[in-house]
Amino acid sequence: MHSDPLPQARVRALQHVLDTYGSEIAKTASVWLRFADSDLPYRPHERSATVEDNLRHEILSARRFFGGFLGLDEPAADTLFPPEITVASLTERMVQLAQPRLFALAEKDEAWWLEQVSFFDVQRERVWIVWRRMMHSAHHRTQLTVYLRVLNKPVPAIYGPSNDESWVGADPTTTVEAAER
Repeated sequence: MHSDPLPQARVRALQHVLDTYGSEIAKTASVWLRFADSDLPYRPHERSATVEDNLRHEILSARRFFGGFLGLDEPAADTLFPPEITVASLTERMVQLAQPRLFALAEKDEAWWLEQVSFFDVQRERVWIVWRRMMHSAHHRTQLTVYLRVLNKPVPAIYGPSNDESWVGADPTTTVEAAER
């Protein structure tokens, strides 16, 4: 997703929302693709969701946020999942569903973004709901990185290097000295 050009926001000050959403989808895909199909039923605890539950939840809840709360055109819920459930097919579908959202969001004017709409049992500005959506996705992505660690699989770099992936020039802030830079 990050390799595809992102649309330009009608409201220039909101371009960062599109950029961030596109980037978050790519980061989520990078985590999902670390799992094997045989990991789909895995759960680290009996009260935890399975890997598959998490992937399905992300797809379903994104539809609810973008369609139900924000009012974007979304496919019917019963058409969201691919015929064959694999890590790759669910990842591909998540990315596929996100692409038209980027273009729909890019077209919206400032009044649309700032309008208060229903969000569960409260009223919130649409821009707030989009940010809440991204935080919700980051929360579940983080859960899955813990699953990866427990399964002894490499954790991809997300916002910086991980203990499994780094690069020349990476400068993680893990010391007082680094925090002073």
